[in-house]
Amino acid sequence: MNQRLVLPSLLLATMAAHAQDTSPTSAPAETAKLEEVVVTAQKREERLQDVPVAVTAFAGAQLKALDVESITDLSALAPNLQVQPSVNNNTGMMIAIRGAAQQNPALYWDATVGLYVDGVYVGKNLGSVFDILDLQRVEVLRGPQGTLYGRNTLAGAVNFVTQPPSGELGGHASVKLGNYDLRSAKASLDLPRMGIASISLAARTEKRDGTTKTLPGSAVKELNTRDSTSARFAMDLDFTDTFQAAYRFDYSDTDQVVNHSYLSRANPAILPFLQPYVTNDRDARVGVDSPVFEHSKVMGHALTLTWDVNDRNTVKSITAYRDLKWDDTLDLDGSPLPVAETSRLSDYDAFSQELQLVGNTDRFNYVGGLYYFKDDGFAFNPQTFFFGTANYDSRYGFGTKAWAAFGQVDYKATDALTLTAGLRYTREERNGERYLAFNDGSSPAYFPIVPLGTKGEKTFSDTTPVFIVAYKFTDAVNAYVKYAEGFKSGGFNGEANSLAESITPFQPEKLKSYEAGLKTSFADGRAIVNLAAFQNDTDDLQLSIFTAAGASSSIIRNAGKAKVNGFELEAMWAPSDAFRLQGSYGYLDSKYDEFIDEGVNQANNRAVIHAPKSSFNVLVDGRLARTSLGDLRASLDYTWTDDFYTYPYQLASSGPNYNPLRPIAGDTLVKSYGVLNGRLALSDIDFGGVQGEVTLWSRNLTDEDHIVNYIDFGPLFGNLTDAYYLEPRTYGLELSIKW
Repeated sequence: MNQRLVLPSLLLATMAAHAQDTSPTSAPAETAKLEEVVVTAQKREERLQDVPVAVTAFAGAQLKALDVESITDLSALAPNLQVQPSVNNNTGMMIAIRGAAQQNPALYWDATVGLYVDGVYVGKNLGSVFDILDLQRVEVLRGPQGTLYGRNTLAGAVNFVTQPPSGELGGHASVKLGNYDLRSAKASLDLPRMGIASISLAARTEKRDGTTKTLPGSAVKELNTRDSTSARFAMDLDFTDTFQAAYRFDYSDTDQVVNHSYLSRANPAILPFLQPYVTNDRDARVGVDSPVFEHSKVMGHALTLTWDVNDRNTVKSITAYRDLKWDDTLDLDGSPLPVAETSRLSDYDAFSQELQLVGNTDRFNYVGGLYYFKDDGFAFNPQTFFFGTANYDSRYGFGTKAWAAFGQVDYKATDALTLTAGLRYTREERNGERYLAFNDGSSPAYFPIVPLGTKGEKTFSDTTPVFIVAYKFTDAVNAYVKYAEGFKSGGFNGEANSLAESITPFQPEKLKSYEAGLKTSFADGRAIVNLAAFQNDTDDLQLSIFTAAGASSSIIRNAGKAKVNGFELEAMWAPSDAFRLQGSYGYLDSKYDEFIDEGVNQANNRAVIHAPKSSFNVLVDGRLARTSLGDLRASLDYTWTDDFYTYPYQLASSGPNYNPLRPIAGDTLVKSYGVLNGRLALSDIDFGGVQGEVTLWSRNLTDEDHIVNYIDFGPLFGNLTDAYYLEPRTYGLELSIKW
């Protein structure tokens, strides 16, 4: 760990020295308050430091310094937040907060962290990576948000808030060039107000060669390419002073080649023909035998109606529809041999309707509402193994109808003391259908394993409360204690390998959270330090169990009970208007209290997944000099993540608790790693009313070569294990203008 910190420490010290430079080309040191961030974490606008919730917000200069454009750019930027691409794919994402995650991207699974764009719930991991144009603010709410957000916010929620149309002519455009022949262009245009309408348009396109080349004779020429197009249309309509409508449309089309599955392990006694392809390095050239790809097309519509009933009460309606078409083909054996290949051809759509009442009196703030959600999806998942001798026709469908009623009230007992109580009732009808058949390659006929027409239906419900006591010692020091519950519905295993498993639902996961926090600001508003400590108790924990018995699949099992204790620190300091330093640290202590496996409590012999003991982030952003052309600024962003397990497998590798027929968690342990990103920009260049900027940028600046995820097929499949690496160093030049 110390070696990883040498370079960031030296760079931070150098930048701090430059930021205080008093040479003629540098500005004298000036004090300036930190940018005040307003959030809507409680469905109404509040200062970030006043909200009695563990929330991290990024806006303005922070988003620019971090180059945040989608969910992928947020990993480790908030305490105890992990964001990782799904294995093989770059258009699906695994999000974990405080050690709670749903790591499998299959469409029938629900995420544990709720993802929202302008108040609209994005329901699935697959297709969750899309460009969010005209981004204004990002809010990361940690801990269960089971009252105001509700659906699948067991671990927390991530809110993306876009910039509304200004009604004035303006815009910005940029071109980005980089290694691997990266070519990216982005533009946004605000149109002058036309009657009652304010409109903005935005578009982005990106193309990049692959980071991994293939050997002659491979099915594709390169892997891990980029090829995407996205667009956004926003229109605000001011019908009257008290009644407005806001329509948002977003579109994203990605058609690219997937990451390579590096074969890191294979049992030579079972898979001798794969031994020449086993590697412990991120090889620059590899062989693949199937035409691997991923194609994601996402389209979303959202209409928000806002009626200011009077000065104190507002009624809001949010109606949304999202459609996803997502296909891929994967070569899972990491070799040019036809050992393991799978495809997923998927279609998914979701509709939601939310009604809100937000209001206040002299002593009360209140939020109440009704919520409806409906989705449907289907996936065709053909698989072939061992040179075509084991082939599966795998299909599954799923659907949800969910209703909820919620309310939350803040009572200002005194000028310093605020009491909060909230409640949400949720009812969900879940259904699933399954078909699975086998073919040994000797004839075209398939033998049914799970018959066509196999279906299951089940209704789940729960009531989740929240209670908060907040005390404001001064305008700059706020403390709170909080109790909250979270709920994630049960459902059906779409990839089950037996009739019984297909029609047997897994149970809802429930979480009880205890949290205490302190938010402080000082040095005349130039510094903040926020602290939070928590304990999360989970019942009927839903865990992904990868099975290599029959068709390759993962199923959800309710493992039992888990406990996570943790601590979080966030700090920011702006000693002058030329320099800003911020950092965050998260600590997790996770364990199972109960893990029932085949009737035996294996709590001490199972790994807790995606729960690194420590993680931290440091960002430094400074103006190095003022020149006749413009301001020279630099930023460095360093994140570090401790070791973590990727599967809830057995910890024992020998002894009486060891089962040789089960995978070992330590075989897919992701080792600790750090990532350094940097930007150097000449900004505020005046082109006669048009402001320009030239930026040199780099991600993974030190070209760290780390494994960040695995697939372990287990002993029954010859211990075939795929490794997925951190993307290599990328760098380039960006030219941008705004007017």
